Amino acid sequence: MNILDILQDRGFVEAVTHEDELRDYLNSKKVTCYIGFDPTASSLHVGSLVCIMALAHMQRLGHRPIALVGGGTGLIGDPSGKTEMRKVITQEQIDENKDGIKKQLSRFLDFSDDNALLLDNGDWLNTLHYIPFLRDIGRHFSVNRMIKAESYKMRIESDEGLSFIEFNYMLLQAYDFMELSEQYDCMLQMGGSDQWGNIVAGIDLVRRTQQKSAFGITFPLITTSSGIKMGKTHKGAVWLDPERTTPYEYYQFWINTDDADIVRFLSLFTFLPMNEIRAVGELEGSQFNSAKAVLAFEATTIAHGRDEALRAFESTTAMFGRPDIPDTLLPSSSIPRMSVIHTKEDGVPSSVCQMSLLDSESGLMAIDLFLIAGLVGSKGEARRLITQGGAYVNGQRVSSFDQRIVPADINDGEIILRAGKKKFHKIIMTK
Repeated sequence: MNILDILQDRGFVEAVTHEDELRDYLNSKKVTCYIGFDPTASSLHVGSLVCIMALAHMQRLGHRPIALVGGGTGLIGDPSGKTEMRKVITQEQIDENKDGIKKQLSRFLDFSDDNALLLDNGDWLNTLHYIPFLRDIGRHFSVNRMIKAESYKMRIESDEGLSFIEFNYMLLQAYDFMELSEQYDCMLQMGGSDQWGNIVAGIDLVRRTQQKSAFGITFPLITTSSGIKMGKTHKGAVWLDPERTTPYEYYQFWINTDDADIVRFLSLFTFLPMNEIRAVGELEGSQFNSAKAVLAFEATTIAHGRDEALRAFESTTAMFGRPDIPDTLLPSSSIPRMSVIHTKEDGVPSSVCQMSLLDSESGLMAIDLFLIAGLVGSKGEARRLITQGGAYVNGQRVSSFDQRIVPADINDGEIILRAGKKKFHKIIMTK
């Protein structure tokens, strides 16, 4: 099956240049393609997953993906999709961020034996000479056409306007495409819908300088059914770095997917077969919860490995009960369906407390234990939580302000606290 058909079937494609020619090109041989990643942080986030998964699909069909880190362009900042100038970062920050990005991409792509490449455009952009660049590259660009590009148009019409340094960005990204086409026979660039103008500029530059045909694919901006940008939550971005967003938290992000998004997200963010995913659209009501568990398990496995996905699965099962996942639902998934898993660490936030903390006669006030666990910021907040019926100990609601926790509340050496619907903390008791 042609990779373009796969990407279109799974909902990745918004626009394509020269579709018929591109389809023939993809059928003719194993190709090299690339996507650029902005190194402004040491971690990518869920908002980058469409691009990452697209590269992964390319590789799974035998093509060679290039992940291009913008070590050069990152010193300028891409104006695309921004109403104000990006903060300029240093070369030292870029180098540090590159290491983190490669570590995360290695979960999705196989970089061994040049099956995929991680390149830095700083290797060629940082050594450019300005006058030769203007003479050899700049002469191919029309200012009139550039300012009509959506990425520039938005900035020009904003209060801050478009700086001259950002105005150069399109030329530099086009130069990247030309460099990759020359050095790596890379004739396909992919990216978000906001990159359309930059991609088309690169295609035109390759045609003018090398007399070759190049191609582009853009992906839609992914939002949830409620209109929220993918990967954004009330707590901020959902990161791929496990030190920023733990595998347990990552799992919870996916399992809280809205029913209306489940088929689309299974298509985009897992490798499960589309015929199985389409069948999910026939589910009703609480049946969607089982599909959400599969989505969370598969997405966490891809990003963090199966062991972490199993821990997150067991933790969620312990807190909310075991999901009923019939063998006929998304059968290609490796999610546990029958046997209970036992692991050493379940990923739930926990604290170790001395048994002496609980006096055998009077115990410890529940309010104080919630405060120790960090589930509330003050005793006043703890009181409000109890008043609203949102404080639980071992699944039982705390009924009064003066309720005390005693040794009898310890189950298998642990006490499980819950604040609201989703915040848990495990107290591990020790002598």
